[in-house]
Amino acid sequence: MRRFTSVFVFVLLAVGCGGSDAAEKWVWDLPDTVPEPRVPDDNPMSVEKVELGRFLFYDKRLSGNQTQSCGTCHMQELAFTDGLPQAVGSTGQMHPRGSMSIANAGYAASLTWANETLVRLERQALVPMFGEDPVELGMANREDELLERLRNDARYLEMFAAAFPDERDSINLDSITKALGAFQRSITSFNSKVDRWQQGDSTALNESEQRGMALFFGGTNEAGVADAFECFHCHGGFLFSQSSDDAGQVFDQKFFMNNGLYNLDEQGSYPPGNEGLFDTTGDPADKGRFKPPSLRNIALTAPYMHDGSIETLEEVIDHYARGGRHIESGPYAGDGRDNPNKSALLNGFAITEQEKQDLIAFLRALTDEALRTNPAFSDPFEEQ
Repeated sequence: MRRFTSVFVFVLLAVGCGGSDAAEKWVWDLPDTVPEPRVPDDNPMSVEKVELGRFLFYDKRLSGNQTQSCGTCHMQELAFTDGLPQAVGSTGQMHPRGSMSIANAGYAASLTWANETLVRLERQALVPMFGEDPVELGMANREDELLERLRNDARYLEMFAAAFPDERDSINLDSITKALGAFQRSITSFNSKVDRWQQGDSTALNESEQRGMALFFGGTNEAGVADAFECFHCHGGFLFSQSSDDAGQVFDQKFFMNNGLYNLDEQGSYPPGNEGLFDTTGDPADKGRFKPPSLRNIALTAPYMHDGSIETLEEVIDHYARGGRHIESGPYAGDGRDNPNKSALLNGFAITEQEKQDLIAFLRALTDEALRTNPAFSDPFEEQ
């Protein structure tokens, strides 16, 4: 009996029992106006796990030819986009769509431009690493090689053990995706001028930005006539996207829409192989339906639309004011305003030049400058 007791005490001490081996609990630093993101039960946040994810996110050893990392296509200074119309993978293959911002990705109801089934960051991380159509990081069929690269790094041996203290062999694919997911959830961005205004700072927005905000949400114009912009129908809520999720939401908030960008055959078609939800569902009604991205940091994430085919915010507003894009000639000729799948919310509107500049001023006020330089989100390999 005495021997059993001593062994039992030793086991308690060995596993930590709340001691130094336990991972440090994560504390969210969010304004009162923002809820906490939804965190999977099997991947709780911890300081050690987030830091490990930061290293993995910027590590080029996660690509087959070791030329790219996740951070290659998601650059901090550009609100975690890459400034390209369409992303380019590690082998040079051009993708059909642009890199979405991962700022506030932990609040996304669905991930990527048009996949309603991809809703967890841990699962999404597998796509760039092992996907083959298109090739991104190019690690398909090279999982063992990836694990060997990480196991040969003494620093990672310590970091994985600290992030996953209950696992005997902590360097595995599951822990890699969980660490990446935790780091991405930590990238929150709620420190724009608009945020400070909403938190009670009456000096945060100038008059032009305030007028633009009124136009964005509705209100009346200079003549006292009700405006019809109402951008918030697709870009509402704390995320400025209807496709959002958080720890307190109960109902499915996934949202996809056709915004009249193309209409190749008068039947709603978009360029082949890049037709939104239709590519996975096969339902003609889904042609051209994509997720409306968050407008937070939108001034940093040009060019715009899923394929980067609109270069400036001015052109974006012109597109919506017309009620759809008209391409007069070439292989993509057609009038998006007449697209049969176009959302009923997009009917066009009249806008003066002053109103356009005010609306752009408001959109620029959604930029979180601190996000671009926050060391918690930066490349750790550049610090060495």
